[in-house]
Amino acid sequence: MIQTQYGLLNTIPMNEANFSKNFGRYRSFLLVTLALFLSSESFAQAGKTKITKWQGGKKTAVSITYDDGSRNQFGVALPIMERLQLPATFFVITGPIKGSVHPPKFVGRPVNEIIAETAKVPTNQNNFFERASACLYLGYAGTLPYYNKADALYERGKPEQAYKLMDTLYMQVRNKELKPGKDTSMEMGQEEGLTWEQVKKDAAKGYEFASHTVTHAHLAILDSANMAYELRKSKDDILKNLGAKYTFSAEVPFGIEDKRVMKFGFPIYEALRNSMPEPWMQEINRGYKEQPGNSTKEYVQWQRGPLSKTPMDLMKSWIDTSVAHNNIWLVLVFHGIDDLGWEPTPHEKLQEYFQYIKSKENNIWVAPFGDVARYVRERMSAKVKTNDEKDKITVHLTHSLDPQTYDLPLTLKTYVPAKWENVLVKQNEKQQKVSCKKDSNGSYILYQAFPNKGIIEVSLNK
Repeated sequence: MIQTQYGLLNTIPMNEANFSKNFGRYRSFLLVTLALFLSSESFAQAGKTKITKWQGGKKTAVSITYDDGSRNQFGVALPIMERLQLPATFFVITGPIKGSVHPPKFVGRPVNEIIAETAKVPTNQNNFFERASACLYLGYAGTLPYYNKADALYERGKPEQAYKLMDTLYMQVRNKELKPGKDTSMEMGQEEGLTWEQVKKDAAKGYEFASHTVTHAHLAILDSANMAYELRKSKDDILKNLGAKYTFSAEVPFGIEDKRVMKFGFPIYEALRNSMPEPWMQEINRGYKEQPGNSTKEYVQWQRGPLSKTPMDLMKSWIDTSVAHNNIWLVLVFHGIDDLGWEPTPHEKLQEYFQYIKSKENNIWVAPFGDVARYVRERMSAKVKTNDEKDKITVHLTHSLDPQTYDLPLTLKTYVPAKWENVLVKQNEKQQKVSCKKDSNGSYILYQAFPNKGIIEVSLNK
């Protein structure tokens, strides 16, 4: 027997005669039971809280990044982004920036000693890094092609050929076959004219500036002393002119993933765009052909580098693919703009592409590289505890990272009682008024909260 508000319902076997006779009572009982079930489900959801995968509860994250700091990035591309209110990250070469304390430099023995030694000792695995580090500072023009080619050979797994090439260079230096002078990278020349005053003004607008070394160096063929100079002194100039916030990220030139360089660089910078080796993230860098939609990782950092002739349809498909999968962080890597820089992108193409990104901002969190790196790390290390009280919900949000570095707010999704429509969220002295939304699990709110900054109180805004 089952007691309902409609009386006792016999739990007798169902057959055609019984069903016809008791249809009205069965129907009423089932409707009441369903209502009670739905009510209990809604009640059970109240207080349940999770951290959304992306800030604002968006479906994906996109970071627009630029390498090399060429003049057209600031004179042409940045005004387009300003008009559309899109943030970006500029990985700049610090040596050529007017006002930098640390210029291009070789750290080590006097180069004359190294030159003299090459006449007696061939280049090998024990001296290659020192000789490669010094070759642009020997006092002769024409050394840059040897430096570039030696790096390409070494990174392709052909060290013996790189050694022989270095021997050829030093022989020409000893024989004075090269003209006196000095070579600098093409990228340094394209950045000429940039000042720290200009950088400060653009940083104040919300753009991230980060290290691309002192000289746009081939770090894979530098010795430890010169690798340290390129990474640490670039960071020092950024710290001096912009502050600690801008020393979070770096990009080692040429997008290399050399393990020796990555191991050296990580203690200096929290995030390298070249590599983020977290176990919960898959990286698909610019040269990779893997499709991000096949990954089962919590996050996929998918780097794409539009080249001069990359079709617009393909570029837009990267955005569409990212929106279709909630775990993709699309990192766009631009270099040249218009007629200046490597693989330059025409400004008309940038305009169309950025407008396309802007048109989908309801689903896309467009943010600097450093902010997205902070957010995903905070989320993966955070803990949420909730307590559903009579007239309010309290939320404890903590993470185990350095709070001075990882200070970005996280977006929380908290379910609230169905009767609530407008909600007040308090954390310390800050208050937010939030409207409720609904999904298949009930009523909820989305709001920003800071980890390790005190208890969060969620209550009906009366």
